[in-house]
Amino acid sequence: MRFRGWIPLVLLGALILAVSGYTAVRQDAFLTQYNINNLLLATMPLALVAIGQTSAMLVGGFDVSVAALITMCVVTASFTLKPDESTLSLFIGSLAILGVGLATGIFNASLIRLLRLPSIIATLGTLSILTGASLLLRDHPEGTINSDVIDALTTTRFGFIPLAFIGVVLLVVLADLWLYRTRTGISVRAVGLDETSSRRLGMSTGLIVFGAFVVCSVMASVAGFYSAAQVQIGSPIVGGYALTSIAAAVLGGASLAGGRGSFVGTLLAALFLSLIENVLPLFQQPTEYAQMTIGLLILLALVIYQAPELVARLRSGWRGVGRLQTGEGEASAG
Repeated sequence: MRFRGWIPLVLLGALILAVSGYTAVRQDAFLTQYNINNLLLATMPLALVAIGQTSAMLVGGFDVSVAALITMCVVTASFTLKPDESTLSLFIGSLAILGVGLATGIFNASLIRLLRLPSIIATLGTLSILTGASLLLRDHPEGTINSDVIDALTTTRFGFIPLAFIGVVLLVVLADLWLYRTRTGISVRAVGLDETSSRRLGMSTGLIVFGAFVVCSVMASVAGFYSAAQVQIGSPIVGGYALTSIAAAVLGGASLAGGRGSFVGTLLAALFLSLIENVLPLFQQPTEYAQMTIGLLILLALVIYQAPELVARLRSGWRGVGRLQTGEGEASAG
């Protein structure tokens, strides 16, 4: 089981090195500081929202409203982070964006825990609400976002590596240590594996699930800052992170059934998916190949990561067939 937890990290690390090495040999532009910096910045929104998605998947659910939430945060930023605003106003505006994420998380968690709605149904409803609200506020892209905020998010670096990306690396390492080395982290995984048994053992299952979905939405709102820095305008059509965030979490080792996952694996998966989109234009290939690659990788990951269960099912099936044949043989002999 311990070795199994390392499979996603080893596989993703090998894929990142292989694709990077192949591209570096054939495209001189790949290893330039400019391209590496752009690659890491492009990874930020997906990495942040996928980290939040992993927290929801650990407790056995997932959140499809994150794409609409990011769009809502970008639209909100066009109202609260306007050019020529004072530092205090920008700070309050940033809190407002985080508040949108917090309110959405509480709303989703309440639907799931209090009304007992399946997470996919609850978050689909939230997705529709947020999409409509974004279009109501901005029916077309408008509203310039403060350039000082954009510079703070994108140009603060340690060497040529964005400081924010270093911060995310530290965050996921600490999060994995918490998940696998602390009592509360083990409780989160236990709830995802078997909520009924966890409740009988005295764990606060409702609070754990509630908190996981709130964290998911708050992380999506943080991702909204970096999406806003990329588009630099209040666009109501940003989106695009619902399925890719789930894909990154699954590729990183998260189980759709809950109870298993890795925040470090999720970051590596987000980096790999961004790498694919970064590399294809260098080879003058259509970006549609990226979506096809993501789909194939998800299927491959599910087969590889769940290989022990698949082998066990096959063995069980063959044993059942064997017993059936033996029983029929004995009946015929009788």
